[in-house]
Amino acid sequence: MNTDPEKQSSGKTKVLILGGTGEMGQWFTRFFKERGYEVTVWGKGGKVEIARKLNVPFASDLEAAIPENDIVIVSVPINATEETIEEVAPKMKAGSLLMDFTSIKVKPVEAMQRFAPAGVEILGMHPMFGPTIPTIRGQTVILVPVRGHSEKWFPVIRQLFEESGAHVEITTAAEHDGLVSVVQGLTHFAYIAIGTTIDRLDFDIKKSRKFVSPVYSIMLDFVGRILGQNPYLYALIQMENPSILEVHEAYIKECEELSSLVRAHDEEGFVRKMKAAARKYDDTAHALRRSDKLINSRITEYETILNSVGKVIGFSHIYSGKVHVGTLEKVGPNEVILTKIASKGTALHIKNKFIKLKLENLRLLSESELREWRKENLMHATRDISVLIPKGADPEVVLGAVSTNTHLVACQISDIYHGAGGTEAENKRRWAERLGVTYRITIFGDCNADSVETEVTDLLCGLGCREREKNQSMKE
Repeated sequence: MNTDPEKQSSGKTKVLILGGTGEMGQWFTRFFKERGYEVTVWGKGGKVEIARKLNVPFASDLEAAIPENDIVIVSVPINATEETIEEVAPKMKAGSLLMDFTSIKVKPVEAMQRFAPAGVEILGMHPMFGPTIPTIRGQTVILVPVRGHSEKWFPVIRQLFEESGAHVEITTAAEHDGLVSVVQGLTHFAYIAIGTTIDRLDFDIKKSRKFVSPVYSIMLDFVGRILGQNPYLYALIQMENPSILEVHEAYIKECEELSSLVRAHDEEGFVRKMKAAARKYDDTAHALRRSDKLINSRITEYETILNSVGKVIGFSHIYSGKVHVGTLEKVGPNEVILTKIASKGTALHIKNKFIKLKLENLRLLSESELREWRKENLMHATRDISVLIPKGADPEVVLGAVSTNTHLVACQISDIYHGAGGTEAENKRRWAERLGVTYRITIFGDCNADSVETEVTDLLCGLGCREREKNQSMKE
């Protein structure tokens, strides 16, 4: 894939990711590779094994690698970004692009402008998602082009992300830092403060989940999501954006004022504060509906799981992508127990028969996804059912009726018997009376083949068919 509009070579566009062995670096290594780019990674820790896992080269000789690449991306910790830009930018070739993935933009963009030589374009970028997100589709990517320094590469990069399904926002470095001081800075600060407050209170979160409300449950999950990630990253997001301190001051002041109203039992003062905030808020009605949708989706999925006890059900592990299919034995508040189904080429030992799975790691497979998995992974049984169909009946119409059985992987006509061995007039008479048709049914491997065969036979007889001969069976 040649994304450089001036490039005459038929070779791939070369991308060097500095910090490519980090979590976001690995995510974007896969992203660019999947879109036909030739990616090389470098990391200060020298983790060559990660490069091998990603099946890309590690830039052991960084000095030599920099001028060989068309795009150089800085994806290092915030406090090392400017220093890295200063070291790397002067070594880049004319016509190439220097980008950064930092959570702040003013300082990195200024550094790129200061150190990038003439002929090297620059582009600030901030992916508004973390490395646990499986796809860029529906995610927001912020681009910060610089007038006079982004003309060739900016439209190429923008098109790349938009065609991949991302929502691209264009802004300036200063506007970006002001907005994310609330979007990230205030959000992270508030969630971390909730977490540290719970710690200060020595509060029993596990016990509190027994008294959980939907909003409290979701809030706990978001607090845990932030606390469970790299604390150094979150510290730098708070400390490196100069706009955040003003946000902190406003937040702390509001906490103190609300607390003073509570201590004074000033109900009207509290109500005025809350109503004023509601008027300023974007749209509380839509916020209520969106949060209801989030809450109800969790409730609906859990209800579906509860109603599936005793049935075959499937889950996809959100992080590993592994699919677990089996009969659902038990559902708890936080986990499920499956009796796993043996798939092709596996021997399921008794000791591995049951499997416990944490609900927070799972996505429930849809009916079509589950059917497709069963179709591809199970050992199926095939049966032939031979019948005489009613006079004038169309074998294909009868086939359509049989195919509605949900226990069948497939159904087809394997043979049509017109009658033979008589005179032409006798054969025409047989044709006019009844056709002999053999329907071959393939039965899902987790179903009782004899029972399904009986179901299909009963359906055929109910449609006016008559069994022609004793059924044959075979295993595929």
